[in-house]
Amino acid sequence: MAIKLYDLVTAEENRAFSPFCWRSRMALAHKNLEVEIMPWRLTEKEAITFSNQDKVPVIVDGNKGDKVVVDSWNIANYLEETYPDKPSLFGSAEAKAQTMFIDSWNGSLLGVLVPIIIYDVFENLDPKDKPYFRESRESVFGKSLEEFKDVTEDQINNFITFLEPLRNTISQQSFLAGETPNYADYLVFSTFQFARSISPKKILETSDPVYAWREKMLDLFDGIGRKNLGFN
Repeated sequence: MAIKLYDLVTAEENRAFSPFCWRSRMALAHKNLEVEIMPWRLTEKEAITFSNQDKVPVIVDGNKGDKVVVDSWNIANYLEETYPDKPSLFGSAEAKAQTMFIDSWNGSLLGVLVPIIIYDVFENLDPKDKPYFRESRESVFGKSLEEFKDVTEDQINNFITFLEPLRNTISQQSFLAGETPNYADYLVFSTFQFARSISPKKILETSDPVYAWREKMLDLFDGIGRKNLGFN
């Protein structure tokens, strides 16, 4: 049976943009598990009330009595523990521990990216989601979304500079995990897929090793990342 994944989309169902959901999409693909994508929008809270919270990703595992799991990290751990016969997401306990560091660094990277593309997110949302998004994000940031509209060159350069640890690593090996990708790669890729899905802004030069790495990530698993609607 397929595992249902509730995945955040814009007005277009094939424009999935949540970095957290993309981590789960890549993890499920890595495990070679059959997946049914359930497109979900920010104001469709009632669709996931069964999960006792209001955020995605959420999976419902029909193979295990409709087991419900929420949160991308919890989902990764659940898949690893429940399907040990499938390709490992981490490779070893030591690699999993190191992946927690990647997760923390990627959280900081996401923090640098969000102000650059948050207005693009608003522009692409389903109209019914826009009032909720505006109210919730303006409450967090303490200013209007329009104040994020004009992005400076310094912001882009700061993002590019922040990528240096990633750039140095993938200049010496194919993926963060080595010769083949694992969950560490999916964590960081999810941030770039977020940007690609939602914003026309150019945040990578084609000459950047990070660009080449992202291209390889887009082609994984029959190109599920590339098939998603994107701007660049």
